[in-house]
Order: sequence, then structure tokens, then C-alpha cells
Amino acid sequence: MKRLLLLMLGVAASLNAFAWGQKGHDVVAYIAECHLTPTAAEKVAAVLGGRSLVYYSNWMDNASHTPEYAHTKTWHYMNIDEGETFESQPRHPQGDVVTAINSIVKEMEKGKWSEKEHFDGLRMLIHLVGDMHCPMHAGRSTDLGGNRVPVIYFTRETNLHSIWDSSLVESAHSWSYSEWQWNIDRVSEEFAQQVQQGTPEEWFMQTVRIAKRIYEVTPEGAKISYDYVNAMTPVIEQQLLFGGLRLAALLNELYK
Repeated sequence: MKRLLLLMLGVAASLNAFAWGQKGHDVVAYIAECHLTPTAAEKVAAVLGGRSLVYYSNWMDNASHTPEYAHTKTWHYMNIDEGETFESQPRHPQGDVVTAINSIVKEMEKGKWSEKEHFDGLRMLIHLVGDMHCPMHAGRSTDLGGNRVPVIYFTRETNLHSIWDSSLVESAHSWSYSEWQWNIDRVSEEFAQQVQQGTPEEWFMQTVRIAKRIYEVTPEGAKISYDYVNAMTPVIEQQLLFGGLRLAALLNELYK
């Protein structure tokens, strides 16, 4: 895990909308579920009608493309261009992942949402915390979060955003989401508490720093093979684990 910690050191919405793919979001949700307090677990289950966090982990990717939730398309990411900071980067007028998470948490804390609003808000939170830990969802607006960075993944022509959504996750380990949790969720309580400290803004900026490094080592036309998968597997493991631990922290606080 020490090795993993070293890694810490106006846009086409439909192209940016997906992160981690189904497997990655399931992993984040299941790790979070494994770290809920008994009280939080009971209350979360009540809001979700007895369903698990995993059951709804990918719901928002589909919902964002329906008329009712079309306004959430830009909530899955926040672009930070080269030379910009969290404060200086122009924000998308329809929202971004950090703004969305903060807004949902604030409304939940008020406790005035209807049952339907609360149901939707929780399902969104489960998904968006995963999104903010996917490196290319902190990519640049100039290349649509890596969508305009062509690469060759083994023999397949694709782009940088696409491989970070799902290809790398599946190449890193051919595990089910529960096997992912069992293998990477092995940190001490003290370490988990350290990871859970901070704010969504601070968590997101850690992802921004990782994205910057990925851009540096993955130029346009890069031929990606086993060496790249091997080098990036610790990054994937770290981000999925951190996303799950932090989602648990948010939910434990909201439903204490």
C-alpha cells in the first residue's frame, strides 16, 4: 500500500459520461458496502428498497441518457486543463462531479427531500464517488477527457478515455467485483481512516494529479501492452479502493 500512496504525490458530455465501466463501479460500491456501520447499512437498505449499493452502482450511466435525468450528463466528470487549478478552471454551466456530490450531500443533510428525491440522490452519490476517482474523468476539456487521444491497446485502435473506463480494469485482473474487494480491501483501520479524511474537492484533486501523470506517459499514438497494464494496475487498485472507502465515509456520516 505504501507503493500506492506514492501515486498521490463546454464539453461533449456524452463522450465523458462513463467511468470505470460496470465492473469498476460495482467494486467501489461493494467496498463501500463492506465498510458501512450497522446503522448506516440499515438506513441505506431502507432507502434503496432492500437493494444493495452494487445493484444501483451503474444506474446513473443509463439514467443520464433519459429525458428525466438528461440534466445530469455533465455531473460525471470535471475537466481540469493543463495550467489550470480547481479554482481557475471554468466550470461547466450544467454542473460537474464535485459540485453534484456536494449538492447531494447538502440536500441530504437538510433532510427535506421527498422519498423519491432521496432515492435518486443516494443512487447518484453511489455512482458519482466512483466517477471522481476515475483518472480520465479529471482529464482535460481540450481532448474531452482523453477521448481525442488515440492509442493502440494491444492491437485495437481506441482512445485514452476508453481504456481507462474498462479495458485496463479487465486486463489488470479477471475478477468479479467481490473478488476485487477481497483482494484489495486489506488495509488497516488506521489507513482507511487516513484515506477517508478530506473533502470531495481534495479527493478529486488527487485524481487530477494522477491524470496529469497518465497524460505524461501516454502520448498520442502510444502502443499500450503488458508493461503499461502492469504499471497502471496499482493505480487502478488504489482508486477503486479509495473510492469505496470514501463513499462509505460519506454514507456513514449521512446515516449515522
